[in-house]
Amino acid sequence: MSTDTTTAGGQGGAPGTPVPAKGLRAGILDLGDSVMLGLASTAPVYSLAATLGLIVAVNGNYTPLILLIGFIPVLFIAYAFRELNSAIPDCGTTFTWSRRAFGPWAGWLGGWGVALAGIVVLANLAQVAGQYLWLLVGDGSLAENKVLVTATGVLFIAVMTLVNYRGIRLGEHVQRVLTYVQYIALGIFALAIVVRTVGGAPEGQAFDLEWFNPAGAFADPGAVVHGALLALFIYWGWDTCLAVNEETENPSVTPGRGAVISAFVLVAIYVSVALLVMMYATVGSEGIGLGNEANQDDVFVAMKDVVLGPWGWLIVVAVLASVLSSTQTTILPTARGTLSMGVHGALPARFGRVHPRNQTPGFSTQVMGAAAIAYYVAMSFLSENLLADSISSISLFIAFYYALTGFACFWYFRGTLRESARNLWFRGILPLVGALLLTGAFFVSAVQMWDPAYGDTEIFGVGGAFISGVVLLALGVVLAVVCRFLPSTRGYFTGKPTAVASAATTA
Repeated sequence: MSTDTTTAGGQGGAPGTPVPAKGLRAGILDLGDSVMLGLASTAPVYSLAATLGLIVAVNGNYTPLILLIGFIPVLFIAYAFRELNSAIPDCGTTFTWSRRAFGPWAGWLGGWGVALAGIVVLANLAQVAGQYLWLLVGDGSLAENKVLVTATGVLFIAVMTLVNYRGIRLGEHVQRVLTYVQYIALGIFALAIVVRTVGGAPEGQAFDLEWFNPAGAFADPGAVVHGALLALFIYWGWDTCLAVNEETENPSVTPGRGAVISAFVLVAIYVSVALLVMMYATVGSEGIGLGNEANQDDVFVAMKDVVLGPWGWLIVVAVLASVLSSTQTTILPTARGTLSMGVHGALPARFGRVHPRNQTPGFSTQVMGAAAIAYYVAMSFLSENLLADSISSISLFIAFYYALTGFACFWYFRGTLRESARNLWFRGILPLVGALLLTGAFFVSAVQMWDPAYGDTEIFGVGGAFISGVVLLALGVVLAVVCRFLPSTRGYFTGKPTAVASAATTA
């Protein structure tokens, strides 16, 4: 049977918050592993390649400043994750914390937000992985074969699901290799840019402090908001550190520390690489310029042959490794989130079972992989444009569950905020401000997506991205209502005792 472990925090800060032991392999990850998972899950190389051109198109030379502005709410929410994890180191993260703060309905919807963002982004990652693999073969024309790319993407999701199913240590080893590959390749790319810039790049531009001038950037507030929303997506993923908290050394401290460290490392990588690329390629609209619409989908691929010559394939490998790395780490939090929901009775007990030998959430991992494959295949053949718009709506899901976590932190620790300046800032002010900023980002994103010109599809005169986001979020409400009346899960909503999945039960 599951047992309860006692942590150092509680409602309003009282000690003794019970966290059900689930049978996961405790203490297998250290701080370095935690930081690596946080960095890998964001797919930094791919995120930069796919987003940098879009931010430049909106904000031009102020792009480095926009990357810093977009980091602010993310950092504040990282502190909320850290503080809540110190009190309740449960792998359910947002689900568990929102439930403790606001009740079962908020918890269920928070868990849905985490799972939903993971499933939808896996479809995007699978698509990119399939395309980039075939870009390395022959003249790259196979990357345009939809059936081949889709089949390859499905295979990648299946393989990474199997890796996660077989054990956290195997997953960590695979992750380490993929991380080394992408960062070594990115390092070579950056070094080549430095060498060429020092050697006098013919069309480069010199560094200018004006790029960090808020007064200049905010001359167009709408552009700042738009760019910051794009930046929000590229920072998403560091919270994987917290989803594996029960498998990390000192679970109430190390995962939160890893999340904050990885967040700071990410902003350093993004800003420094953005500066190098801007100085070499410029933000112009010609050639390899970042403002060239032809380059906006992937600025690195547009630059690879100019920067690396015959070694240009290295940056393709880096993006591919980045995407595969993120595919594997994205499955981790979604599977552990539904595991926790199963253990706490919010989902059928089978979701709460841990494989006795692998010590992983066996059933939850399989379901998450299968759901991602089903969604990807259905959307790929139904409408690739609708798939692209549903991916655009991910910012809504991220803002939703990040903001919910920030509000949960403020409310859960409300009784301790006057005890010290530290509590006031890290448990109160910063999480609350981060939550408010992300709530604003949610509504601004929704308004932008309502415009049929926002994305690639239009449904009933409304942007497809908005419809996709709203429908998928609303589906969570429907599923929560269904679970409210299911015999196996209604006890979670009513507060009556229910059977808890045994950690030792075979998946």
